[in-house]
Amino acid sequence: MISLAAFSTAIALIGCKPVGPDYKKPAYTAPAAYKETGAPTVVPPPNPAGGSWTPANPSDGMLRGKWWEVFGDPQLNKLEERIATDNQALRQAMENYLAARDQVAVVRSTLFPTLSAGPSVTHNQISEHRAAFAVGSKTSYNDLILGGQGSWELDFWGRIRRNVEAARAGAQASAADVANVDLSLQAEVAADYFQLRGLDSQIRLLNSIVADLERQLDLTRRRLKGGVATAADVEQAETQLETTRAQLVDVSVGRAQFEHAVGTIANYNLPDFSIPFSPLDLSLPKVPTGVPSQLLERRPDIASQERQAAAANARIGIAVAAYYPTISLSGTGGFESTHGGTWLQGPSAFWSLGAQATQLLFDAGQRHALTDQARQQYEAQAAAYRNTILQAFQDVEDNLSTLRILDQELGVEEKAVAAAQRSFNISNQRYKGGATSYLEVLTTEATLITDQRTLTDLQTRQFAATVQLIRALGGGWDVTQLPK
Repeated sequence: MISLAAFSTAIALIGCKPVGPDYKKPAYTAPAAYKETGAPTVVPPPNPAGGSWTPANPSDGMLRGKWWEVFGDPQLNKLEERIATDNQALRQAMENYLAARDQVAVVRSTLFPTLSAGPSVTHNQISEHRAAFAVGSKTSYNDLILGGQGSWELDFWGRIRRNVEAARAGAQASAADVANVDLSLQAEVAADYFQLRGLDSQIRLLNSIVADLERQLDLTRRRLKGGVATAADVEQAETQLETTRAQLVDVSVGRAQFEHAVGTIANYNLPDFSIPFSPLDLSLPKVPTGVPSQLLERRPDIASQERQAAAANARIGIAVAAYYPTISLSGTGGFESTHGGTWLQGPSAFWSLGAQATQLLFDAGQRHALTDQARQQYEAQAAAYRNTILQAFQDVEDNLSTLRILDQELGVEEKAVAAAQRSFNISNQRYKGGATSYLEVLTTEATLITDQRTLTDLQTRQFAATVQLIRALGGGWDVTQLPK
């Protein structure tokens, strides 16, 4: 009856509310809409009915899952799929998460009693010269023990439960870190891949220009033989050709570096890895932005900071619990005998039960300082959470404005290319008719080449900015994917 009463009391004690503040997510009010939504490839949410937004569902109006598939590029899909299984940075982050998850089980186990048991067999020889030795008594005997021990720290004040809260929140933060590493790697592969394809577009353009310049050099040489061109014209044409060939080599160097970067992230053996020549002839996908409040639910870096704030809050309760006594139960029991035949019999049984309460009386202000430290660390983590949100909104706005401005610049540059092409055609005709020098042709052609390369570069930058916008929006992730 005593042990049953003690057990019932223990259950009642550990059912008490843990000391310390219960966690509330740090407050942050998101704006109703993004400032920058002017790019044609950006899909803003519809205007809300009744003039106000409803609470956001993380999946409403956003990309889901394998976000890179919106580009419709099988080669990119293949590269992205390898990250989850082959990238070593992601594996490192995953192992860190698994270790944090195991720590939750370690801490949770302290909520329960610890039990141990084992046999002990000894043979003892007693000195006949010891004090109070009785002549005729046995000087040797066996001591056979089969015993067990148990101890249980009662979580009366919730210190252990707060430890479990902190460990669980830390594991969830680690899971969000895994998602953030994964998203960063996915975005890096996509950005490098589109940069490579943009350079392939540059290579295609420069190869076409080199072919035109070779024909022009051949024409200029024939005109020199015919007496209608000068040696200076030939030298100028050859200079333009070799300069463009040098630009072609330089672009090829950049392409090789992007290929190496993609292969490394995807964990390919670089000597055996190559990406086929593939100019960037894709259409930009539409990117749904959703509403700003959804960003708080879809960015893994924000989720990580929020979970770390929850862990910091739980550590306040751990610090507060140090003001209260530590209460524990202990017990031992088993069988002891000097002979195997009577070892496991009722008269051989022994047991003891006990309870202990320990209260720290003086620590020179240590507990007070540790509690203040825990509260300040929570406030610091809450500030880090809000700052991460601010940075996230800046990332989205930056890439939205980049896409809007690039679209405007692309329209202007297309007109510049058309005008440069007309100017070059006129100069070329004038030169062939003897009405102008070859210098005019070179000048207009150099302008045309520059504008054409700028146009190709702008198209590449649009794809890179689209990738970065998707990354800033959280890709296809949301907080519902955090482990419970």
